[in-house]
Amino acid sequence: MQTETARFWLMSGPVAYHPFLRQLAIAREMDVVESARFMAVAGIALNDALIAVLDAKYHYKLWRPITAIRNGDIDGNAATDREPTWQPLAETPMHPEYPCAHCILSGSVAGVVKAILGTDEIPDIAVTSPTAPGVTHHWTNMAAFTEEVANARIWSGFHYRFSTLVGTGMGLKIGEYAAKKLMQPLEISSR
Repeated sequence: MQTETARFWLMSGPVAYHPFLRQLAIAREMDVVESARFMAVAGIALNDALIAVLDAKYHYKLWRPITAIRNGDIDGNAATDREPTWQPLAETPMHPEYPCAHCILSGSVAGVVKAILGTDEIPDIAVTSPTAPGVTHHWTNMAAFTEEVANARIWSGFHYRFSTLVGTGMGLKIGEYAAKKLMQPLEISSR
């Protein structure tokens, strides 16, 4: 199950989060205006999260697990050994490790959902992945969604636990901020 979940979340870009958001808008029976705002705010939050995570990655420049594991003999910790042939599940992304980008993105989606819908609980949402053919994942709350993404990035060998926690936390704040500050519905007074 860990390998399947890790493969599922090898997908990236809009295909990773927009189908989830579309299905949620449909399941919640949002009208055209509500769904347009929901999708737009989520899109902005996702883009803001990408900017924040790349700024952080290139500020901290933390090495990936593949580098740390293969260089365990020179990390200054006598308790670690070198594993020169260790491989992650797939090709490691070519940017620094910290914080987790998938986690900040899933967190931003969760932050938007919680702020707009007022709850962590959602109708059963099912999504497939082009990187795990034939596999469908389901969620009924946003905490399970963000936790799955975080675990998948660890199980794939791309991230450390602390990086997933920080990334998810950043994303939650970005998503909540976007939902509370952007494209607020107008209050129309009846005269």
